[in-house]
Amino acid sequence: MSLASAFIHFKNLVKTMKLNSIILVLHLLVFSIQPILSQNNTLNSSEIIQGLKKLNTIGSVLYIAAHPDDENTRLLGYLANEKKVRTGYLSLTRGDGGQNLIGKEQGELLGLIRTQELLAARRVDGAEQFFTRANDFGYSKTPEETFSFWSKDSILADVVLTIRRFKPDVIICRFPSTGEGGHGHHTASAILALEAFDAAADPKRFPEQLTQVQTWQAKRIFWNTFNFGSTNTTSPDQLKVDVGLFNPLLGKSYGEISAESRSCHKSQGFGSAKQRGTNIEYFKLLKGDSVKSDVLEGISLSWGRFKGLEKIESLINDCITKFNPQNPENSLNALIAIYKQISSLPESNTEISYWKKQKLKETETLLLACSGLWLEAFSPEYIGIPGQEVNLTVQVLNRNKSNVKLTKISYLNQSDTTCQLTLKTNDLYTFKRKEKLPESLPYSNPYWLNEDHSIGFYTVKNENLIGKPENESLTKVTFGITIEDLALTIERNLVHKYTDPVKGEIYRPFEILPPVTVNIQEKVFVFTDTKPKNISLTIKANTANVNGKLELKGSEGWSISIANPEFKLLNKGDEAIIEATVSATKNVTNGYLTAALKVNNQSYSKSIKRIEYDHIPYQFALSNAKAGLIYIDLKKTDANIAYIPGAGDDVTACLKQIGYNVTVLSDELLTNENLSKYSAIVTGVRAYNTSERLQVHYNKLMDYVKNGGNLIVQYNTNNRIGPVKAKIGPYPFTISRDRVTDEKAEVKFINEKHSVLNTPNKITAKDFENWIQERGIYFATELDKQYETILAMNDANEKPSDGSLIIAKHGKGNFVYTGLAFFRELPAGIPGAYRLFVNLLSLPQNK
Repeated sequence: MSLASAFIHFKNLVKTMKLNSIILVLHLLVFSIQPILSQNNTLNSSEIIQGLKKLNTIGSVLYIAAHPDDENTRLLGYLANEKKVRTGYLSLTRGDGGQNLIGKEQGELLGLIRTQELLAARRVDGAEQFFTRANDFGYSKTPEETFSFWSKDSILADVVLTIRRFKPDVIICRFPSTGEGGHGHHTASAILALEAFDAAADPKRFPEQLTQVQTWQAKRIFWNTFNFGSTNTTSPDQLKVDVGLFNPLLGKSYGEISAESRSCHKSQGFGSAKQRGTNIEYFKLLKGDSVKSDVLEGISLSWGRFKGLEKIESLINDCITKFNPQNPENSLNALIAIYKQISSLPESNTEISYWKKQKLKETETLLLACSGLWLEAFSPEYIGIPGQEVNLTVQVLNRNKSNVKLTKISYLNQSDTTCQLTLKTNDLYTFKRKEKLPESLPYSNPYWLNEDHSIGFYTVKNENLIGKPENESLTKVTFGITIEDLALTIERNLVHKYTDPVKGEIYRPFEILPPVTVNIQEKVFVFTDTKPKNISLTIKANTANVNGKLELKGSEGWSISIANPEFKLLNKGDEAIIEATVSATKNVTNGYLTAALKVNNQSYSKSIKRIEYDHIPYQFALSNAKAGLIYIDLKKTDANIAYIPGAGDDVTACLKQIGYNVTVLSDELLTNENLSKYSAIVTGVRAYNTSERLQVHYNKLMDYVKNGGNLIVQYNTNNRIGPVKAKIGPYPFTISRDRVTDEKAEVKFINEKHSVLNTPNKITAKDFENWIQERGIYFATELDKQYETILAMNDANEKPSDGSLIIAKHGKGNFVYTGLAFFRELPAGIPGAYRLFVNLLSLPQNK
């Protein structure tokens, strides 16, 4: 996607005005990664009617599970749009430890992607999104293991805090506390939800929260039972609700909305078919008062739940009855009366106060929609530097025949400039301004990534941020407007807007960055001898005229030199690539390389990793510029190999680091290339899930093996979400869901004399030390007798599995399938993983 900025050129309609001292208020909160679309979420008339009906509904439901994509989107859509209650999904994690079907991102960066996929899903189904500080550390088989990483009390505190903030009438778990959900995180989410159901109402539990929130007792908590594959937890005696209804205002059934929502989880391959007609959801009561026909049974969902507030309900009903879809502005006076009535509600009753705040926001949204008011602030650039000026364009448009006045625009928290500008119908007013950003403005970064964190738990120092899906914007513009006689203050985040020649109008977040960043070529540099290795560092200017010097430091025993450390970057966006030389001394210990940039007596040491996919907003993360330095005692043989890409991994780069010449085989090369020149061919993770063309190339690959080549197939899945699209090996085997999640699990050699454990590197138990996240996934089972098994391993209290690495001789060559997590271990610089993988590449030809 082009990063060049382009303004929309406004023509005769546009009224360009200058206010002598326009001051726009910039609220110094925290950076927010914005939705792709404009913040002016224009509602059509049917959506306004839907919103009015929701305005007349009091009630809330909180759904709780462990990961992005665990949520029941059909039920969320039904609750938010049919029952019209405030609906939230609390995902304990951001899915950081999952797999990625669309790219190479893992860990924190995958968590960023999946966070935005969840927010996209919520924009479809109408629910809201929340998180805890739990980090998805990978697949877990038991809740006990999960809590050993998560710090149970801390995550429980976050669940309690969300309940106390959200005040749900009903809580629904996706999974049970008894283990039928399979994943240890799933079971843990139910255990926490059940404990939090009681703890949220107990003033003795987490009393430090009560300075900001009050205790809350939900009426009941359910388990939303399921029928997944071979696991059917539903039964005829459970509470049943048909959620497959059709919503004529939205023009869709909740099965259709659910599919659109679930299909937002693209990194997980969760594109879903739209379901129409009856869809029954089942519920089992876990705690609270019993019901017979509905999860919200016996709970007043109208303003009548509060004594004396029936007048508001009457006003809203009257507004709905008289609403004219051709002229929504005719409802402004009625909405203003509703807004004023809600504003007058007392603050003394905490529950009324809660709904007062919520319903004022909803009424404001409806007022803006009916008035047709468009408010926007954008910049021609998407990067701002603390202390430097930024150009703004502010636009205001009254698109309906509404009596609307612009009374002020505020910026940078200075004194406000007022005006009394009556907005003419469909005249676009444009204000241009240049303002200086505060020197103290923090850099943009996802709040949960600002501090170092453990494997299972993110550190968040600002407690007000805990639970939020993302940060709020550092750069806001505030508009003072009056609709009829109602004065409102409306905020808009400053964004970058441009026009892509193919995709059209594009919005992206406005970023606050350091003047210059430095990216090191690799996360880890692997050395197999003491020869010097050249490494590259990319320095990028985020402002014009950046001159400085690169400084590198290495751990003890590592020699680092830079021939020309100085750089001069004239224009914003310019880059300089600086080469450095690194070498290891004998018996050196593994360590780190750190980089810093000296500019005008200031030191800058941040690197930036950007994520760009069409289905989510632009993402990035800042981190300290650091790379690992790893020395490995490694022997290798032939250096000419090939790689067939899969869903995405960094294995190719890792193999190049240790001296292999790696050719990436496109479909064209696979078709036309003579494969015999490669001593080994490796397929990337999930290659057979993502490429139907591998079926076409099956015979050629098998001939390659038969003639003496080694084909190493990394893990694939074999299920509804990730079916195998081509035949894989020369002999039958089945890909199972077997895995070993304990990265420290003992590995036993069941075929010690096999060359893969001996040539060219002698593999010992030491080679399985310091692995990360897991041993392996999707092991092979139901093996043909031609396959040899090499290793056995298991998680605690399970039988050993021998399907992590299987090898079959086929003609002169060898076929390998492995579920071992090389795609995680090699980028992390795990020495034993390198040694074993080299042995796979070096399997000798058969006589």
